[in-house]
Amino acid sequence: MNDKQLYLIAKENLDKAYAPFSNFKVGAALLTKDGKVFTGVNVENSSYGATICAERTACVKAVSEGYRDFEKIAIVSSGGEAFPCGICRQFLYEFADDLIVITGKNENELVTYRLNELLPEGFKI
Repeated sequence: MNDKQLYLIAKENLDKAYAPFSNFKVGAALLTKDGKVFTGVNVENSSYGATICAERTACVKAVSEGYRDFEKIAIVSSGGEAFPCGICRQFLYEFADDLIVITGKNENELVTYRLNELLPEGFKI
């Protein structure tokens, strides 16, 4: 699957986000190394600390289904280009420190990074 296709899958799920407080909707599509895609959206909560990001939602869905080998993740937001927050960077680093992170203003202006570029010296036991 190419970067644009994964980005479009994330974009298709953007409207499922629950963001009544920030109005900043985020969608993610996580590709496993064997080609399965898991999607996620951000889900906000009145207790702000209970909010979960789209990237972690996708990752938790994948891990709960037995997948732990990830190739890339595409992230889309209602506000343009979006990068994983610090918690998501560390969360994803646990499973794939060399994960390709795809984002962009739209599907025709994509940028990619390696997760270990976005989180140098990430923590692992």
